[in-house]
Amino acid sequence: MSFQEAVQTVFSKYATFEGRARRSEYWYFMLLVCCVNIVIRILAAIVGDGNFLATVLAGVSTVFSLGVLVPQIAVAVRRLHDIGKSGWFYLIGLIPFIGWILMLVWFCTDSQPGDNQYGPNPKADNYMNNIY
Repeated sequence: MSFQEAVQTVFSKYATFEGRARRSEYWYFMLLVCCVNIVIRILAAIVGDGNFLATVLAGVSTVFSLGVLVPQIAVAVRRLHDIGKSGWFYLIGLIPFIGWILMLVWFCTDSQPGDNQYGPNPKADNYMNNIY
């Protein structure tokens, strides 16, 4: 899955918490979110504090973060489904350090082979045929 396909898939499944998501779908989307946030922060640092443009950049950052919050949670839940875990395991990430490490390991884990209770394997050749 390419970067563009991954981002399009996440936004087309904006609030879809069913199904499975490949590692590339999750990590490319997270790369997009991180890069946009870094660019906004760099621009804010260049502009400095206390002027109108800094306020606009803070607003853009807030709107962007709120706009991608639901898709971030949805793709994370679908990623957990891909390894055979319930989406509720995402709450383990609220535990400092141990939860973060566990989530990182799970998000890096390869897909569960074949179909599971959450749907067909997104890596399978016939997966795209089943969608369309």
